[in-house]
Amino acid sequence: MRSIWKGSVSFGLVSIGVKLYAATEERDVSFHQVRRSDGARIRYKRIAESDGEEVAYADIAKGYQLPSGEIVVLTDEDFKDLPLPSARVVDVLQFVPADQIDPIYYNRSYFLEPEKTAVKPYVLLREALEDSDQVALVKVAIRNREQLATLRVRDGVIILDTMIWPDEVREADFGFLDEDIELRPQEKQMARSLVDSMSGEFNPEDYSDNYRAALQSVIEAKVEGREVVEPEEQQPTAGNVVDLMSALRASVDAAKKSRGAADEPPKKATAKKTAKKAPAKKATAKKAAKKPAKKTAKKAARKSA
Repeated sequence: MRSIWKGSVSFGLVSIGVKLYAATEERDVSFHQVRRSDGARIRYKRIAESDGEEVAYADIAKGYQLPSGEIVVLTDEDFKDLPLPSARVVDVLQFVPADQIDPIYYNRSYFLEPEKTAVKPYVLLREALEDSDQVALVKVAIRNREQLATLRVRDGVIILDTMIWPDEVREADFGFLDEDIELRPQEKQMARSLVDSMSGEFNPEDYSDNYRAALQSVIEAKVEGREVVEPEEQQPTAGNVVDLMSALRASVDAAKKSRGAADEPPKKATAKKTAKKAPAKKATAKKAAKKPAKKTAKKAARKSA
């Protein structure tokens, strides 16, 4: 991995030199835009609207548009003059219980690796976090943007989780929140039963991106020149659901069947039915044996006559 940021964690009067690494990555199948006829790559040019000329990347600046339509141009020098007290410093503000932070505030996760000379204070902070069973609330500036973040421990490594600011969370303003919806006790009980029947332990390895795997198969088939055949999968049907209780009951039954089918012992009734059918086959054999005997006797009588 390649570090994307270097700085220090300010833990009281203790300064811990660290490197920052992206802890996650999106594994998606990437595509290029190409011409359909020959697959030639399509390139985009940075063109100025005023004269249609191509603009070099070094000549591009950031512009803020005013309500009047005028543009205020900001250069790299303007951004350098902005006060960022948390630049190159992860400043620990306080320690808070993790369950007090709504997950909607979390943005991205990063690994913090200590510098060679800062391993001991790093381990000290790690142990303090684990013993307190809390997370450290911090401020940090990454790519010229000050962010709120937390420090926590995962597999012996301190994780920095960046957060969004409170004013960046949208308000859930939906009409149904003002409606007075009545739920029957039976519906609540059935919903709880559904939750219980679908409860289990979270194991990330149990889940995978089926779409990405199927898309990769399509690409491999194209490379090999094979015809791609997609089998039709039978879609589950819930029947004619007439109300909420029926839907919940059907969901509970389906969940129980899917989880318990493999654990059910073989039914004894099947063996009994098989045993009863066996004598019937013998009786049929006896009848078949009697019929040819009668026909043979009649033929012999005709010949003697």
